[in-house]
Amino acid sequence: MKNKPPLRLGLIGAGAIGAHVIEFVARELSDRIDIPTVLVRTPRPAAANGPEFLTDPIDFHAGTYDVVLEGAGHQAVRDHVVPLLRRGVRVIVTSIGAFTDDALYERCREAAEAGGTSLTLASAGIGALDILSGAAVGGLDSVEMTVRKDPSAWYGTAAETAFNLDAMTDPTVIFEGTARDGAAMYPQNVNISAAVALAGIGLDRTRLTIVADPTIETHIITVEARGAFGSFSFTEDVAVADENRKTGKIVAMAVTKTVRQLASAVRIGG
Repeated sequence: MKNKPPLRLGLIGAGAIGAHVIEFVARELSDRIDIPTVLVRTPRPAAANGPEFLTDPIDFHAGTYDVVLEGAGHQAVRDHVVPLLRRGVRVIVTSIGAFTDDALYERCREAAEAGGTSLTLASAGIGALDILSGAAVGGLDSVEMTVRKDPSAWYGTAAETAFNLDAMTDPTVIFEGTARDGAAMYPQNVNISAAVALAGIGLDRTRLTIVADPTIETHIITVEARGAFGSFSFTEDVAVADENRKTGKIVAMAVTKTVRQLASAVRIGG
């Protein structure tokens, strides 16, 4: 590994995820990973020995990368992933809810094949994807997911107009339906449901329940599955990210783990 040149990692977005990745690479992986540029919405100065922040997508796409990590939302997936894949750049997507659009998912798959590269859907904030995708090989009968977050996590979403979040005193179901509809309706909150659906039984057969719960201060997520393998139930109770109450701290940690494995001689999971 020591004789190989550093892996060139481009970033789309420098929010909660991107900022953690930049800091982690500088602290622990600077000899193995180089982040030359980061595509952002608003101008910002580069830190000493840090990446260049670009606001022009043309300038970003002119760069040379081995891998690009997306951490900027559904529109970023629509705008940037296909051209990167077509030119042979591996892309890691965190905004997996964008793939509730089947046509976009198919364009990305075709672009990866044409470019001779791969599209990775990051596990990010949800565990148990390895066992779920393994169980899917033998056949799944049902997958159900419940996402519970406190009411403040749902400000700026469809729930804010449909429910009085400020006055909520009891746990309240704000959505019941398919993972496809839930991830599309709450794109900043339940990208994880799209990851679970794509790993398992599909967007239209995965059942999703979303709860605004004023009795909790964390995010509690449960996945239950049944199939030829038997059954399992997985629950995570995670702290809320300081930068964004819609997401958990585990998301940036998990994505950073994915980045670390890019330059690791040993990879766990997958």
